[in-house]
Amino acid sequence: MAKLDKREVKVAYFSMEIAVENDIKSYSGGLGILAGDTLKSAADLRIPMLGITLLNDKGYFKQRIDEEGNQREEAEDYNFSKLRKLKTETSVDIGSDKVKIQVWKYSIRAKSGHTVPVYFLDTDVEGNKEEYRRLTGELYGGDNRYRLMQEIVLGRGGVKMLSALGYRRINKYHMNEGHAALASLELLLQEKDFYKIDPEELTQRVRKKCVFTTHTPVKAGHDVFPMDLVKKLQHDFPGELLPQFKEELNMSHLALHFSFYVNGVALSHQRVSSEMFPGHEVSAITNGVHSQTWTSPEFQELFDQNIPNWRNSSLSLRNAFNISPEKIWEAHQKAKRRLLDYIKEKEGKEMDENIFTIGFARRFTGYKRSTLLLNNMNRLIDIHNRVGKMQIIYAGKAHPQDSNGKEMIKKVNDIKREYEGQIDIVFLEGYDMEIAKLLTAGVDIWLNTPLPPNEASGTSGMKAAHNGVPHFSTLDGWWLEGFVYEKTGWAIGERLEKEEMRELTKENADDLYNQLEKEILPRYYESRHYWLETMKSTIAINASFFNCERMLRQYTQEAYL
Repeated sequence: MAKLDKREVKVAYFSMEIAVENDIKSYSGGLGILAGDTLKSAADLRIPMLGITLLNDKGYFKQRIDEEGNQREEAEDYNFSKLRKLKTETSVDIGSDKVKIQVWKYSIRAKSGHTVPVYFLDTDVEGNKEEYRRLTGELYGGDNRYRLMQEIVLGRGGVKMLSALGYRRINKYHMNEGHAALASLELLLQEKDFYKIDPEELTQRVRKKCVFTTHTPVKAGHDVFPMDLVKKLQHDFPGELLPQFKEELNMSHLALHFSFYVNGVALSHQRVSSEMFPGHEVSAITNGVHSQTWTSPEFQELFDQNIPNWRNSSLSLRNAFNISPEKIWEAHQKAKRRLLDYIKEKEGKEMDENIFTIGFARRFTGYKRSTLLLNNMNRLIDIHNRVGKMQIIYAGKAHPQDSNGKEMIKKVNDIKREYEGQIDIVFLEGYDMEIAKLLTAGVDIWLNTPLPPNEASGTSGMKAAHNGVPHFSTLDGWWLEGFVYEKTGWAIGERLEKEEMRELTKENADDLYNQLEKEILPRYYESRHYWLETMKSTIAINASFFNCERMLRQYTQEAYL
């Protein structure tokens, strides 16, 4: 096994959550999955990189759906025995207290033997006040004060921990979302202590080291803290060097100020972010997924037989064009049976592998419009009865404080009960990486319904593409780049710019039903040969491009070198 020399590590990747494997519940969803996929690809590509995050040893939350269809949150104490506790410690100042930080290590190993270390920061250290010992427990929990203290530990504590661990030659600090922005502040203060230089030169020294990726066009997704709270918890906040932050500290703006390279996560998100952050140059690197992680065992075997180099080069998945349609169908049906077996075991529900199956699994929140498919049940059931049978599988969590998202979950479960016997609908509780792998490989089409232009990128449809599952989505996020009519899937509605954004529930639902009725279901049931061509094209066109290998090569060329 190739042990990574600390002197060789050049890039430190900071993220509030990093999903390294399903059993380590230190993540909530898309942001953490992307971070983990990124670092897995870094190992594959032998990029001298490391990850740093919080331990989150209470996880996000364990989701339970009660008899009334409501989401209930339970504590998620996961077993982090797969992590190795190190003896190294550091500390950060919070208010007038010195908070000690210890660290756990996980090594991502590529088949080549190359490793990428991921460090999990932990404040549950003897000697810390109880308030601080809980800081690296619950992901996205607590109030504004709790969140700011977490971000102090991640950003400032993360930079200090890397020094304590012996990483002396890091030249790029990649802040994955604004949660990590205080890393730039720590770098600034360290430079300030060592060099008595003017503020502009000081800023430029830090800017050369920092990369910032923003992930949301939704205003609520950007952390903002009152300046009096910031100064109360950070006595050394250099207000004289950051006069633009008077009343509040916007973490995205802080990261923007100190980063020489800033990017959105899709071409459309770049445009939205450029409008959101005038005066800042925003580039675009469209997200991807780790191909080996998200390709099902059935399709891994198929690719091994027909595309021998796919594990070394995701681009070679374009050669899926040469795979026989019958082999693709055989692999898909095996994956579908695994999913339906899981549903039978967990839900006691018998579903038919020969019925067209729609999958939807996202975070439940307003703009994602999780119930759009169910907007007109009479129309949906009419299509089901006349054109072709459907069965629907839902999964996903709502943030504990998102009442609207929770109402959507209840609505899905209410409709499931109300129309039982007319159409089969399942809601799988406890959405995690393993359920995501089953779903993205086992359904016949992947549905996504965000209200444009609120979707920064989205990656679940990319995972489905690696398993030949076509996409059916509004034209937002990555789908603006991945949509090829009938070749990779279907689009709901038209492309909209920000100024055109409006409530489109009825129009989009009508378009969704029209396409199910006139195009998608007839193609699946009556023109199987053409359906299989769509599956094949989905792999060859989208899986070969929307992967982390391509994404990380772009980061290396544009941001790291």
